[in-house]
Amino acid sequence: MGNTVAREDFEWVYTDQPHADRRKEILAKHPEIKALMKPDYNLIWVVVLMVLAQLTAFYLVRDLDWKWVIFWAYVFGSCISHSMTLAIHEISHNSAFGNNKAMWNRWFGIFANLPLGLPYSISFKRYHMDHHRYLGGDGIDVDIPTNFEGWFFCTRFRKFIWIVLQPFFYAIRPLCINPKPITRLEIINLLAQLSFDVMIYYLWGVKSTFYMLAGSVLGLGLHPISGHFIAEHYMFLKGHETYSYYGPLNLLTFNVGYHNEHHDFPNIPGKSLPLVKKIAAEYYENLPQYNSWIKVLYDFVMDDTISPYSRMKRHLKGEVKQD
Repeated sequence: MGNTVAREDFEWVYTDQPHADRRKEILAKHPEIKALMKPDYNLIWVVVLMVLAQLTAFYLVRDLDWKWVIFWAYVFGSCISHSMTLAIHEISHNSAFGNNKAMWNRWFGIFANLPLGLPYSISFKRYHMDHHRYLGGDGIDVDIPTNFEGWFFCTRFRKFIWIVLQPFFYAIRPLCINPKPITRLEIINLLAQLSFDVMIYYLWGVKSTFYMLAGSVLGLGLHPISGHFIAEHYMFLKGHETYSYYGPLNLLTFNVGYHNEHHDFPNIPGKSLPLVKKIAAEYYENLPQYNSWIKVLYDFVMDDTISPYSRMKRHLKGEVKQD
């Protein structure tokens, strides 16, 4: 259980990420994919229903025994909260209202953020765009773990703890790797969230507030859906940087499992990514893929050759433009 993993540094590569080249090649061969580059207006109604579902849950748990508050926070609240973070991921790509109404998407992201309890939407959008433009970029892509994470979480037990603490590391990693000045929209996101949290506490008390916050932390930590954090880019097979997952949890996560397809076409909503795979099947069927995020989590902990260091990292060349 205490075995130390073999890897001692990131996998440094000196090639460009593969997604831009594959996108050009696919579009040249399958120009009909361009028709999928449009907003998913159904996303708006799904998000509204999810917010209402959580508000209903906040009300229902207000007088439960603590053991049931904790139970429902993990069994139900965590699923909705994690699903909402992936709705926010969709909104960050302007999938709700389209690129022509970018600010509508930002305001809607702040609304979608409310039942999470912690301000997230605006900052996520800023850093996530860097992840797409500069995948693996040293000092830019905050999806890459810090050197401390790779060095310290190097045994099976420590990797397990790292998975439990993933929300914490995703929160502090930007401050360590690529801190950015706070924007007006981030302040608005913070104030809106604090106001909402105070309202929930005032209306329904500490148990509802705990349910809200615990659901977010538990849902982003040791949870089956959290397997996508590791499945997307951790290098289980040498030389393969991005992996797709085609299992049933895509139904709860806006098809974020179609991750090769998403990085190839980030302006296509998750709803349409299965169509991308179907149309350009010859490009995706032979790529490494997963059918279980739970197995990804298990393999990450138990495989002594895999650790937070198991990522491709790049020295960026030329001008870097960030949000």
